[in-house]
Amino acid sequence: MLQLNGAGVRYRFVIKVYTAGLYLTAKASTPEQVLSAPGPKRLHVQMLREIDATELGKLFTRGMQENAPRDEFSKSIPGTLRMADIFSSKKKLVAGETFSVDWLPGSGTQVLVNGKPQGEPIREPEFFTALLRIWLGPNPADGALKEALLGVQRLPSGGSSQQQ
Repeated sequence: MLQLNGAGVRYRFVIKVYTAGLYLTAKASTPEQVLSAPGPKRLHVQMLREIDATELGKLFTRGMQENAPRDEFSKSIPGTLRMADIFSSKKKLVAGETFSVDWLPGSGTQVLVNGKPQGEPIREPEFFTALLRIWLGPNPADGALKEALLGVQRLPSGGSSQQQ
């Protein structure tokens, strides 16, 4: 059974782009704990504004390249191309639309758009890990969103505290 590990909003400059939630079988507060956790995992995204789906795919690919070790990224290329195809065929995502990326041990990574599976699961286990690194890696898309997904709550003084 998956539980919400953390959730937050992705900002680009001052514009809210999407909300994201990370679901795991047990709480994790570091990227290493999330990536090594056994069992199913889900990253769920709900769009807050319209975005060109091809552009989103390019941003994901760049985020994976910037955060995944080279060998992991090279093994994830077939899955990256599949995800790019899924988003480019969609053209755009509008406010309210969702996509989820589910890791299912023994099956692979299932991409869902608005709750509907998009083809067969992506088999390479490296793909899901490289994808999560977009948000949880050393160069995350949004540092505040990384903390939110890990369940870390910022204190007003600039320090941080573990959210219970």
